[in-house]
Amino acid sequence: MARLSSFFIFSFFLQVALFATCCRGESKEQQHQLPKKHVPFFIFGDSILDAGNNNYINTSTLDQANFWPYGLTFFNYPTGRFSDGRLIPDFIAKYAKLPLIPPFLQPGFRQYYLGVNFASAGAGALVETFQGFVIDLKTQLRYYYKVDSWFRHKLGNDEAKATMSRAVHLFSIGTNDYASPFLTNSTISNNYNKSTYVGMVIGNITTVINGIYKRGGRKFAFINLPDLGCVPGMRIIKSGNNGSCFEEATRLASLHNKALSKLLYELEKQLKGFKYSLFDLNSNLRQRMEHPSKYGFKEGETACCGTGEYRGVLSCGGKRPVKEFQLCKHPQ
Repeated sequence: MARLSSFFIFSFFLQVALFATCCRGESKEQQHQLPKKHVPFFIFGDSILDAGNNNYINTSTLDQANFWPYGLTFFNYPTGRFSDGRLIPDFIAKYAKLPLIPPFLQPGFRQYYLGVNFASAGAGALVETFQGFVIDLKTQLRYYYKVDSWFRHKLGNDEAKATMSRAVHLFSIGTNDYASPFLTNSTISNNYNKSTYVGMVIGNITTVINGIYKRGGRKFAFINLPDLGCVPGMRIIKSGNNGSCFEEATRLASLHNKALSKLLYELEKQLKGFKYSLFDLNSNLRQRMEHPSKYGFKEGETACCGTGEYRGVLSCGGKRPVKEFQLCKHPQ
């Protein structure tokens, strides 16, 4: 039965699915060093999961994190991750005894036996979301098709399809589709009512899932959306809001999460062998925002790096349009 899991259960699902993958194949000859039924790990989405793909595209610093202070607590240098350290897939890889999964666009990386990361900060399920500055979800799917072709060339059609059926496909997507209309001059969301707009986003996600399924993919993991109206960058959009959450964005995220849950439940019934895990980031993040000390934090509502109220202005690092920024004392 499908489930909305705690992070423990979500992580356990991925660890079991990825278990027994421990060696990287470097060539056709060396691929035999891999466990016979090794499990690749494929990652799709936005800045929550991007390991550095945006380092290698022509974009703006608003969609890049390849400068200080990003990366300062674990890697000791900026990797392109929108974090002071590791991201969710990095921890999953660690627990599954995998190396860090590299970005697809990383120069020189062409060995995909253990998987690859397609995620792009700022990306959405809709092509129009920050168009021209990010790698949208459908483009990420095209990259996946290239990797699938690589597997077929290396392993043959039957073994490649079997390998893809063992692979885990992790997704975090949608946040930018709902945030971008409020952050830019885009009018796309104004042309549709909320339910129709959410349906467009979910429709594109469905197309990508089906595309992966047709190539043999059977195991999927999803992260739902946080309470968008309560994140620092959205709280400061409307002047005179007195720090209240931006209800319009919160409503869109709520509609999306309900639709995503319904979609996955239906796909599990429709698609033979389809398995999924859905992590409730929304509830888990809200708990940490409302009760930070319970989870080892001093502050739950203000960003660690940025400026303005709640440090909601995306200025971290001083390389974006707003140069001023403040950094919390202990990011880790």
